[in-house]
Amino acid sequence: MRDRLVYLLVRGMVGLFGLLPARGARKVGEWGGLVWYLVGGRRKRMVRRHMRRVLGGGVEVEAAVRNVFTSYGRYWAETFWVRPRRIPELDRGLTIDGLEHLAGPGRSGTGAVISLPHLGNWEAAALSGARAGIQVVAVAEKLGNPLITRWFTSLREAFGIRVILNTKGVMRQAEAAVRAGGAVCLLADRDLSGRGVKTEFFGETTTLPAGPVALASRTGAPLISAVCYFTPTGHHLVLGPPMDIPDGPERLEQGTRVVAARLEADIRQAPEQWHLLQPNWPSDQTEE
Repeated sequence: MRDRLVYLLVRGMVGLFGLLPARGARKVGEWGGLVWYLVGGRRKRMVRRHMRRVLGGGVEVEAAVRNVFTSYGRYWAETFWVRPRRIPELDRGLTIDGLEHLAGPGRSGTGAVISLPHLGNWEAAALSGARAGIQVVAVAEKLGNPLITRWFTSLREAFGIRVILNTKGVMRQAEAAVRAGGAVCLLADRDLSGRGVKTEFFGETTTLPAGPVALASRTGAPLISAVCYFTPTGHHLVLGPPMDIPDGPERLEQGTRVVAARLEADIRQAPEQWHLLQPNWPSDQTEE
């Protein structure tokens, strides 16, 4: 019963936001995020810890914390607002740097592995697939609520994304998708499994997912980065050049350090759009 009630609430939000133009939906989302900031409690304290890591402290930290919440509100507003018929409108508002890094694997059929942070609207990054001539495939978390999982899957499919749920056999499916010439997207800034690779990230040791480096190593496909920033009226996607992953027995550890460095550089361009409200370093557990 609870799953259905949550699903009905989400569908209600979809209906309400669907009545608004894009600009209005974004504004309402930002206001909602501001309200969450004002009553944020421990989530606000967690974001403050993360912003201090990125920014190094100072008076600008609190403004960045507030903007994380308003940015996250915009992300959810766009999620509720989008419809298949509105994808062309989103595409018109998307600018891209580095499309050639994705178009090359698209032309050659070698496939690609893409690492992304939870920043801006990462789903909108999938619109680059059509321009590059490559099928975008996303590995997505299987949520506890199957109704919400199905809704998220259908939403991502509207963006042209083929979804693989992170369940048993996910790595085999992802590998097959790359070998078939697809671009497999993996969110790389949070280790949800707890079995990731230990590395330094923003000056403190934590673990990051092994998937991006492991998948690129198994398939021989290029590992590129993607980050989709919010702009006032749309999105700006930056696709990085293939990462240089060292060979050798410590390839996974060294490669993850390379991924972490790229993530840091991308996040520092707009830290207030980094939607990380959960613990991500061992020391964060003391806050929970």
